[in-house]
Amino acid sequence: MIENWTRERVTQRVLTATLLVILFILCFKVVQFFIVPALWAAILSYVTFPAYNFFHQKVRLSPNISAGIMTVCISLMLGVPVVLGLFVLQQEAVNLYSNLLYRIKVGYVDLPEEIKNIPVIGQQVKDILWEINKDPEASLSAFRAWLQSHLYYGKVALDVALSTMAKMGMALMTIFFFYRDGISLIKQIRQALRNIIGNRIDDYIDSVGSTTQAVVYGIGLTALAQAILAGIGYYSAGAPSPILLTLMTFVVALIPFGTPFAWMGVSIWLLTQGHTAEAIGLALWGMLVISWVDNLIRPIVISGATKIPFIIIFIGVLGGLTAFGFVGLFIGPVVLAIALAVWREWINQHRNIIFAPCYAQLDEHQWKPADRPMALEISPNVVTFSKYPFADAPKDGTDKSDSAQELKSCSVPDSSHNHKEDDNHRPDK
Repeated sequence: MIENWTRERVTQRVLTATLLVILFILCFKVVQFFIVPALWAAILSYVTFPAYNFFHQKVRLSPNISAGIMTVCISLMLGVPVVLGLFVLQQEAVNLYSNLLYRIKVGYVDLPEEIKNIPVIGQQVKDILWEINKDPEASLSAFRAWLQSHLYYGKVALDVALSTMAKMGMALMTIFFFYRDGISLIKQIRQALRNIIGNRIDDYIDSVGSTTQAVVYGIGLTALAQAILAGIGYYSAGAPSPILLTLMTFVVALIPFGTPFAWMGVSIWLLTQGHTAEAIGLALWGMLVISWVDNLIRPIVISGATKIPFIIIFIGVLGGLTAFGFVGLFIGPVVLAIALAVWREWINQHRNIIFAPCYAQLDEHQWKPADRPMALEISPNVVTFSKYPFADAPKDGTDKSDSAQELKSCSVPDSSHNHKEDDNHRPDK
C-alpha cells in the first residue's frame, strides 16, 4: 500500500515537472522575438520612472495619461534622431551615387595623392583608377553589374532594418504597460523570487536596479557629451554632414573606447583631402577634450553610484555586448553585479569561519612550548592552544569562540588508564 502510494506520488511529480518544462519551452518559443524589445522597454522605463512619477503624483494625472505622455516622449527621443539620420543618410547616398556616376562618365575618377602613395596598396589603387578612366562605359557597366550581383546584401540589410523597426515599435508599445503596471509587476516578481530564494532577493533586486540606473546614466551621458563635443569639432573643422557624423559618433560612443574611431576616421579623411591644419586640430580636440570626458564621467557615475569596481563594469559591458548584442551593454554589468552581490553576501555569512582563529589539540606527551606566545589552557586530559593571526585574543585568557568550546568538549582518555589497559593485554599476562 505504501509502495503504491509512493509510486503514484513520484509519477505525479514527474508528470507535473514534465508539463511545466513543456509549458516553459512553449512560452519561450512564443515570446522569443519579444525578449529583446521587452528588455529595452524595462531598462528605459526603469530609468525614466521618476519622470512618470512626476506626472502621476505631482501633476496628479491618471496612470494611463501619465504612461501615454512618457511613451510619446520616449518615442520622440528615439524616433526623431533615427528618422533624421536616415533622411540625411539617404541624401548623402544619393549624392555619392550621382557624383560617382558623373565622374565615371566623364572619365575622371581620382583620389588624393596620399592614398595613392600608400606603400602596400598604392600601386593597386593607381591601376584601378587607370582602368576606370581608360574606358568609362565599360567601367560603368561593370559597376552596375557589381551592384546587381550584390543586391542580396541589400535585401539582408533591408530585412534587418525592418526587423529592428518592428522591435522598436514593440518596445515602445511595451513601455506603456511597464509605466502603468510596473510597480505591481515588480511586487509580483519580488514575491515570487522571495518564495524561492528567501528575503535575500531584496538585496539582489536593489543591486540590479542601482546597477542598471548607473550603467544607463554613465554610458548614455558619456556618449551624449562625447557626441556633442565631437559635433563641435566636426563643424569647426569643416567636415561634411556634421549632424550625421555626430549621430554616428553617439552610437559608436555607447561602446567603450569606440569614440576615438569616429573622430580619428574623420581626421584621417580631412588629412587625405589636403586639410592638414583642420585634421591636426580635430585630432588634438579629440585627444585632449573628447577622450577625457570618457575617462572622467563614466567611472565617476558608474563606480561611484554602484560601489562596484570599474573593471567589473567594463568587463560586463564588453562581455554583454559580445554575448547578447547591443542590449548586452546593460545586461552584462547587471549580471556581474548580481554575482558580486552573491559573493559579498557569502563572504559576510561565512566571515566567522574564514577569519576564525586556528586551533590545535595535543595531549601532554605531544605538546611542546612554542616560540611565540599563545593562548593556552591545560586540563587534566587535554591541552588546548590557539593562534590569533589578528591579535584579537580574549583579555581574560579564555576562549569563548564556538570552535574552542567544541574542542574543549572533545576529551582525551586518561593516559594512565591507557597504560593500565595495555598492561592487562600484555602477552605475558
